[in-house]
Amino acid sequence: MHPVDGDPGRFINRELSWLEFDERVLAIAADPSTPALERAKFLAIFSQNLDEFYQVRAAGLLDQVEAGVTDLSPDGLTASQQVSLIARQVAVLTRRADGIFLNEVVPALADAGVRFCQWEELVETDRAFLRAEFDRRIFPILTPLAVDPGHPFPDISNLSLNLAIRVHDPEDGEQRFARLKLPQSLPRFFVTEDKQRLVPLEQLISAHLHRLFNGMVVDEHQTFRVTRNADLDLEEEDAEDLLEAVEVEVRRRRFGKPVRLEVPVAMSEEMVDLLQRSSSSRMTSRYTATTVHSTCPASGRSTRSTDPT
Repeated sequence: MHPVDGDPGRFINRELSWLEFDERVLAIAADPSTPALERAKFLAIFSQNLDEFYQVRAAGLLDQVEAGVTDLSPDGLTASQQVSLIARQVAVLTRRADGIFLNEVVPALADAGVRFCQWEELVETDRAFLRAEFDRRIFPILTPLAVDPGHPFPDISNLSLNLAIRVHDPEDGEQRFARLKLPQSLPRFFVTEDKQRLVPLEQLISAHLHRLFNGMVVDEHQTFRVTRNADLDLEEEDAEDLLEAVEVEVRRRRFGKPVRLEVPVAMSEEMVDLLQRSSSSRMTSRYTATTVHSTCPASGRSTRSTDPT
């Protein structure tokens, strides 16, 4: 498509305009007059909107870049230029969202009695309770997958939360990489015995990696997520059974082309490079891992602030 009437300045870019809409959602989450739980919900809506944006809008632009399409949008931008602007704007928005959650919403929720805890902040009685939960509910359904010449990198399903794990053998020093998908059948947070504090599932699993990699030394473990192209590509005129065609496309969406790789800023460059090469991701976003300090008091116990897991 060419700029209409030769004046691209008359038009607003469609994709950047969509991001401006999501920024308005984020503005509601940033409003201190909004109740804390509602602010958390609007942050979730902001993130879900962004996921959908990458699955459809950004995915379409990346397909154009790969196909070598040079047509301009009505506002005079190539697909490649739009991808660059999107990456820049999304980085700004996600940093802002991280700051709102960590610095404003988490303390506000703590004041209301909803507290997020790190594994290191828990005292032994809390850990013992959660170890029992791990043995009963989590450990039996975990399936770590090793990556080596005989075991290629596994397909990462769309929007699934995963742990990237690097270990080494203490006897020969050989390094190995594994991927562990966090089961979607499990709750995102586990509640302590007093029903007042929440521990993220990935931290509970990370604290027990030695159980999964017996005899190995765990060098690094980080969460990551892959977003895939989920746009439906239906040829309605050629489809003999439209319902069946839709069902096939919906199943295919789980493993469409990778669009975005999300990794924490603390992840080593070695691990980032491996994930980029293995997932063939076309855009990488680094985010601030959700780390909460001094919001995890237990009755009659002192708390301590520690480095994130």
